[in-house]
Amino acid sequence: MKKQGVLLILLCFVWSTAGCGERYTEPAYSQEETLVRGEDSLSPHTGALVTLDTERLSSEQVVWGPGRETDDENRPTACVDLQEKYGRYGAVFLTDEDGICLTFDEGYENGYTASILDTLQEEQVSAVFFVTLDYVKKEPELVRRMIDEGHVIGNHTAYHPNMTQVSLDKAQENIQILHDYVRENFDYTMTLFRNPEGAFSEQVLAMTREMGYKSVLWSFAYNDWNVQEQPNPENALKKLTDRMHPGAVYLLHAVSRTNDQILQQWIQNAKAAGYEFILLS
Repeated sequence: MKKQGVLLILLCFVWSTAGCGERYTEPAYSQEETLVRGEDSLSPHTGALVTLDTERLSSEQVVWGPGRETDDENRPTACVDLQEKYGRYGAVFLTDEDGICLTFDEGYENGYTASILDTLQEEQVSAVFFVTLDYVKKEPELVRRMIDEGHVIGNHTAYHPNMTQVSLDKAQENIQILHDYVRENFDYTMTLFRNPEGAFSEQVLAMTREMGYKSVLWSFAYNDWNVQEQPNPENALKKLTDRMHPGAVYLLHAVSRTNDQILQQWIQNAKAAGYEFILLS
């Protein structure tokens, strides 16, 4: 089973360049080339310097995509395998509950987040919103609303780098800078992290865990982020509904017009199928 899961990840990575059906490719947001190192290298939760015995950990990049092979519960088998392999580092591919965890990535605002929040409030569903530094600086009212309405704010790094392509120092800084900004400006302490581009390594997962974060990957995502080529709403709704499974972590982008259009119906479909919506913490 593990060999199949690893093979599936490798195949999905290769197929992504040829338009693999469900290979999710995340957009590259603007990045700062230089980060200033200072006291921000302290662990956000302990105040201690983050230290790792990096020699014993792999720095090999894994570009995540769940693939299409599923088990008898409709869970992607690659998620099952990697949850077992990397769970000790606080990585989450699947939750250990039967419900669905709904998450949104927020790299920039495209005019749909307020409507999405309205839908979530109407359906009494809480979600995780993974934000960048640029987003929280430009959209403080939306971030405050997320917090006030009981949603969870997650760390998507300050400048959205591929965390395996920068030094561990800069990777730490990307987490810490955003962590400190949100804590200081919103009186909120983040504990969930999402890897930009879905790229991680054993080193990065361990470093993130030592900083007090869980790394939340996903068991469902689709190419919803390209605002110029939005998925057909009917097809997207069917896809989101057909892929539901116990312990699911759904990654959606709030920039998507389609997601805004279908969100309420999909939530109702999930509830009708017996699923509850859960929050990670």
